[in-house]
Amino acid sequence: MSEGRLGHKLRFMPKGLFGRALLILLVPVILIQITVTLVFIERHLDGVTRQMSATIARELRSFAWVIEALDDPATIDRTVSDLSTGIGYHLSYAPGETIRFEAPPPRYRIAEHAIAATLKKETGYPVSVDTERVRKAVHVSIQLVDGVLHAEPPTRRLTTRNPHFLLVWMVAVSIFLITVAVLFLRNQVRPIRQLVAAAEAFGKGQPAPPSFKPSGAEEIRRASLAFLTMRSRIERQIAQRTLMLSGVSHDLRTPLTRMRLSLAMLDDEEEAALLIRDVDEMERMVDGFLDFARGETGEATASVDLVATVARIVEDERARGHTVSFEPPDGNATLSLRPDAVRRCLRNIVENAGKYGRGSIWVTVRAEARRVAIMVEDDGPGVPVTMREEVLRPFVRGDAARNQDRGGGTGLGLSIALDVARAHGGDLALSDSARGGLSVTVSFPR
Repeated sequence: MSEGRLGHKLRFMPKGLFGRALLILLVPVILIQITVTLVFIERHLDGVTRQMSATIARELRSFAWVIEALDDPATIDRTVSDLSTGIGYHLSYAPGETIRFEAPPPRYRIAEHAIAATLKKETGYPVSVDTERVRKAVHVSIQLVDGVLHAEPPTRRLTTRNPHFLLVWMVAVSIFLITVAVLFLRNQVRPIRQLVAAAEAFGKGQPAPPSFKPSGAEEIRRASLAFLTMRSRIERQIAQRTLMLSGVSHDLRTPLTRMRLSLAMLDDEEEAALLIRDVDEMERMVDGFLDFARGETGEATASVDLVATVARIVEDERARGHTVSFEPPDGNATLSLRPDAVRRCLRNIVENAGKYGRGSIWVTVRAEARRVAIMVEDDGPGVPVTMREEVLRPFVRGDAARNQDRGGGTGLGLSIALDVARAHGGDLALSDSARGGLSVTVSFPR
């Protein structure tokens, strides 16, 4: 079966583990309830009712034979009275009367339908049955040759007493057991939800919830321990990388500072200016390496208004002489993020657009239900599709595809932006802009 057909068949299935486990629990219980009910009605209620009704029907048929064998009305009345006293329920005889046939009871009233059908079949006479005329009894009218024999046998002698009690008890016990199972199942699913929340927090660069600890079934505890071990290993590797590159950057700053001081003392100012520009470029490269290594992993999260953050970056870019169009969203764009990291991410994207474009930048912020997306477009030459994945890698410069006259960067701007976006559980994507250049869209989940 293809994946599309399988997805179509399972689209009504619950998406969560709790819903699916609950469905697995409920379906067998409901099927058992239906099966037991049908078997009980067919084999017990209907069968026992027909057997008991057949006994009463044979009694009434015998009485009908006795009455038809008598000619004297007084003898018939005395005989009917004696029979009524002996069998324990009311009998009467109406000479010259004809019966009025009652409508049969509905099919869903199983016991009453079985009583009526059995009495009509077993007596051998035309019979009218009324199950509602007399309380706790069935009114039976039998058409004899010269009259009608009326009988009111108790309902308890025609069918089992309170047959619905079994069904009520079965349903009540099932509801109780299902409630207990749901509570137990919820406790088993809770550790999985906590593990998911901890993994999502780690994906967004946030600390694990304080309440998270390995719990639940053995498999869930092992998965939680494996996640904590993995998280600790990744954080340790990031810290070691940051420490190493920070040390390298710090060691490079010292000779660069000495070089700057030495150049300041040169008599040839024109030559010194060229060398100082190279030293400045090296310092910017060292800062870029440090920013990429650090990635703001140690920064705490805070509430960040992305609209205000983007607006400040837009104003700074306008101050550099670029034409920047800014379109804010209609909804709220405040998220829990690392402020400095997000500011560096967005600044790199906007500065890249100003660096490689022809002077115009379009910035759009979209507040969606599950994410906030910032799209930055320029009017430059863009980046070919075959190079878009490559320019997102560290130390890869897109100058050959963009504008060599404005190059000279470290190749870390988009890499840092992508790293920050993914550290918050978001992403960064490159595409063609409707303005003719490159469109960079960075998104952060809510």
